[in-house]
Amino acid sequence: MNSEARRVLEAVRDGAMPVEEALLKLKTEPFADIGYAKVDLHRKVRQGAPEVIYGAGKTPEQIAGILETMTGSGQGRVLITRLSPEAAEDVKKRCPLVYHPQARIGTVGDIPVPDGIGSIVVATGGTSDIPVAEEAALTAGMLGNDVVRLYDVGVAGLHRLLAHKEQIMSASVIVAIAGMEGALASVIGGLADCPVIAVPTSVGYGASFQGLSALLSMLNSCASGVSVVNIDNGFGAGYLASMINHMEAKK
Repeated sequence: MNSEARRVLEAVRDGAMPVEEALLKLKTEPFADIGYAKVDLHRKVRQGAPEVIYGAGKTPEQIAGILETMTGSGQGRVLITRLSPEAAEDVKKRCPLVYHPQARIGTVGDIPVPDGIGSIVVATGGTSDIPVAEEAALTAGMLGNDVVRLYDVGVAGLHRLLAHKEQIMSASVIVAIAGMEGALASVIGGLADCPVIAVPTSVGYGASFQGLSALLSMLNSCASGVSVVNIDNGFGAGYLASMINHMEAKK
């Protein structure tokens, strides 16, 4: 059961919330139709995390309208991915927004206190992979996770990765981000006893084919427990890592 619904039911059980108020919270209109978008207001109840705004391809006016609908419905934290600096400046004129240029992410609300079962390690092969890594790290942080960043620890200098063995071996989930030949995920997968989410990046020379080479290498990893998301999909990796880090037994 997701944490939002559980909190409502536990509040009723403990006498901290009247039944009528709990019904209202659970029965609130599941989405808001604002013409150009149908904003999913029940996603947190269903999935444990609220809807995230994908900024690419949307006008600043559309982003601001969706954002205002979400905050107006009581959502205190909002994540906007793939947001350009120009669009961010326009949105800031209408809504409170913090822009993170390296990750191309906009956030509303503070980063919550971590409540996952452990830490999420976000590791990159090189410095050029950091934009994708920051997208993953900020996503995981906004979803309530303790995030440990290990940047520029690729296989070209393996000793850099091995210097962080304790953090790798104590993590609950690891996001391994690399371009070129994408070998980092296999190496980390051979060291860790937790799920490893591999993210191929479009970093590399011509024969890397904008990340396809790293993607195929990661899909063919000989290390067990390595899963792969799409090229440059830091958001997807951070979201999945958060889901794993918040797993609970279903009775």
